[in-house]
Amino acid sequence: MPHDTSTNYGVAEGGARVTLDGTKTILLVGVGGQGTILAGQLLAMVAADAGLDVKVSEIHGMSQRGGSVSTIVRVGEQVQSMIADPGCADIVVAFEAIEALRARQFVREGGSLFVNDEQITPVPVNIGTFKMPEGVHEQLEKIGARVIDAGGIAREVGSPRSTNVVLVGALSTALPFEVSEWEDAIRRRVPPKTVEANLKAFARGREAVSA
Repeated sequence: MPHDTSTNYGVAEGGARVTLDGTKTILLVGVGGQGTILAGQLLAMVAADAGLDVKVSEIHGMSQRGGSVSTIVRVGEQVQSMIADPGCADIVVAFEAIEALRARQFVREGGSLFVNDEQITPVPVNIGTFKMPEGVHEQLEKIGARVIDAGGIAREVGSPRSTNVVLVGALSTALPFEVSEWEDAIRRRVPPKTVEANLKAFARGREAVSA
């Protein structure tokens, strides 16, 4: 059964230092072990440090067996609820291409969809219940997704497990927080020996969608 946990990061002292046009909803989707939870934590830390109200809901599902995992982060001056209905996400970050197709219904009109260029065979396909979808890249291109070789970038910077931080870098380009605030959160959250590699991964993720 899916396991849902929610966290309220509250509001930092001193009030909001970043102005948002209403409450923003960011949906992170992937499969177990891809680091969606850490990515959500980094986003929540940055937003809370900027004085915004932050609420996070994590749905772990069959995360230990490669099942779908999603994290909803809502930020604003005052977040009233954790509702994330179809068509309400300002930004969706998909850590895997099939999950991107599943989550596309949540992207609002004019919203952003960032996708890691990787396909992982889902559990239903492995057990023969479903078949892999065809034309994945064509479908993603049709809906305007920004597809990033996050795994390849992570390997290039010498930290294959930093795919999630590459995607955080891409995400950061769609939000009004300073680069230094993201870098500070990374320094505080990742293991000390991986800080430099993760900072490089973050920077390369920004570059990948800014080119």
